[in-house]
Parts: sequence; C-alpha cells; structure tokens
Amino acid sequence: MRKSEAHEFRQAYNAQAVVCAEGSQLILATNMATTPSDQPTFAATILAMEHTIGLPHTVLADAGFASGAAVAKLEAKKVEPLVAIAKTQPHRPYDFRPPSKPKPERRIREPWRRAMKAKLESEDGKSRYKKRKQTVEPVFGIIKSAIGFTRFHLRSREKVATEWLVVALAYNCRRLCRLRTA
Repeated sequence: MRKSEAHEFRQAYNAQAVVCAEGSQLILATNMATTPSDQPTFAATILAMEHTIGLPHTVLADAGFASGAAVAKLEAKKVEPLVAIAKTQPHRPYDFRPPSKPKPERRIREPWRRAMKAKLESEDGKSRYKKRKQTVEPVFGIIKSAIGFTRFHLRSREKVATEWLVVALAYNCRRLCRLRTA
C-alpha cells in the first residue's frame, strides 16, 4: 500500500469494522483492504452482512467512505447511508497561529453529495449522525489500548483478515462480559 505516487510502498493493511450503534457496541462485521482508501470496500463490507446477520436500516460513516457508487448500492438494497461530506474547516481549535485568508467553501457538484449534505444538515440527520463518534471510535481505542493490538503480526491479505477477525472476536467477548455484568 502507498499513500500516493510520491510515497514508497509499505506492507500495510486497512482494517475495517461495522459496529452496532444501538448501544451494545459489538463488532458486527469486519473487512480488510490493502488500499489506503476506505471507499472501495464500503458497500461490500455492509452488503456482506446480508447473508449473516441481515442488513442494517441505517449506516453511519465518515467522509473517507464517501462514494457515489457505494451509496447507490446501499440505497438499492434499502439501506440508508449517512456519510459525511468533507468540508473545509475554517479554523482549527488547537491552531494558535494568526488566522490566514479563509478558504473558499467547497463546491459540491454531484447530486448524491448535495442530497447527503441536506440530509445531514437536518435536525434528524444531525442527531442520528452524532452517534458515529461515540460508537466506532471507542471500539478502535479499546482494541488498541485495552487489548493492546496495535499492529498485525502476520503477512498476506488472507492471514491478516483472519487475524483481524480474531481481534474482533476477542473484543466482542470482552464487550459481552462487560454488558453481562452491567
């Protein structure tokens, strides 16, 4: 995998997880990619759930997953995607340099992006989408800090996918024990 054509190739993997936002925070599906982008595997990861636990009604995803083709595939299967649309941030709260010239607002040309932006700017969209940060991010934090999994130990896509599945199962076992005692 490499970030861009200006960078060298590295042995790296892009681990993905679908997490339940209904309160359990269990990992429902996993996927492994050898691309730095999340877009190519977004729809495939969600649609693979159809034959196991069933398709979700709604999917919350960050801007890295924004893909018109993926959104269309999910909507064709009656899954409502709420995918963030990247925008320029006027000023970062931790940036103490004097403000520079403001960046122009990003033009959104594609119809699906306009529709997604309108959906996310509605009160209902805002309230549903804010669950994403409190659902997915803690799972990866727990896997890295509490379980101690910060890197893959195997090589080859198949072996790493299996290793990621085992890590997800370990996380789910830990989470089920926590939910049981609560």
